[in-house]
Amino acid sequence: MKLTKNKLSVLLSKLKTFEDLNLKLEQYQTDSEIAAEVLWIAFMNNDIKDKVIGDLGCGNGVLGLGALILGAKKVYFIDVDKKVLEIAKENKKVLEKELNEKLDAIFMNEEIKSFNKKVDVVIENPPFGVKEKHADKEFLIKAMDISNVVYSFHKIESEDFIEKLSNDNGFIVKDVIKIKFPIKSSFKFHRKKVHFVDVGCFRLIKIVN
Repeated sequence: MKLTKNKLSVLLSKLKTFEDLNLKLEQYQTDSEIAAEVLWIAFMNNDIKDKVIGDLGCGNGVLGLGALILGAKKVYFIDVDKKVLEIAKENKKVLEKELNEKLDAIFMNEEIKSFNKKVDVVIENPPFGVKEKHADKEFLIKAMDISNVVYSFHKIESEDFIEKLSNDNGFIVKDVIKIKFPIKSSFKFHRKKVHFVDVGCFRLIKIVN
């Protein structure tokens, strides 16, 4: 099967999502079309094929599994929530059946700070820091510690914070993929069925002297 961005999106739309969301962890599902868009750009940047990738705070695995579809060598799926990690495992089986091939995935039920494997690329959708300001900082620091290339989702208003944090850690913000990120009504305080948030997927590159 010749893969296109649209076919990737269709495959990712078949994945099971999680319903019992944890407000404290700011668990919001990454839309399959958005995941496909970002992954396709990463693929065209030569940041996926034959790479070892870390999906930090993987949720249902949509980003890491999409990377495997696009030819990643191996993906580490890390999440502190055991329930969503089980869903990611189920989704791996769904894709293996769909593609008729084995996918090299390693699932780790642990906190981000405990993960210390070196990877080629990190692709992550961390908490936006709505409930706890800069809750995404731990994810960014870890990503820059274990990798030279990072794709990370954040509210677009965090751009200055991310640029400064990147510079302080020897990285530059190379690109920002701007997204209208849909957050479906999941909690009692949500008044709209779908609320759109201005988000950027920031591509960070390590400065090599």
